[in-house]
Amino acid sequence: MEQKVREVVVYKNYFLDFLKSLNTKEQNKVYKVIEIIETYSMVPKDYLKQIKGSEGLYEARIKLGSNIWRVFCFFDKGKLVILLNGFVKKTQKTPKKEIEKAMRLKKEYYEER
Repeated sequence: MEQKVREVVVYKNYFLDFLKSLNTKEQNKVYKVIEIIETYSMVPKDYLKQIKGSEGLYEARIKLGSNIWRVFCFFDKGKLVILLNGFVKKTQKTPKKEIEKAMRLKKEYYEER
């Protein structure tokens, strides 16, 4: 197992609820992407990309066959990636309502800290 360069934590139950909706093969792919985010000091854009104009919101990008998922996250205290809500991506652009939901959760996170 490679050395972790950052710790990945989940905020509340949003990400876990999303994970439970996937089958075992899909869950394993999600875990693989999380492992890449934890162990690569420079994470390739294929796996983690900042969302333009979102004040530090990122999307973890998961692809298996023709299925595409996005899981929102952000950095806290430099090393921490907090996994928020996830969804199935069906359109070219990330739906605005999904970004708004993630921004709301991020705000909630900081208010509770």
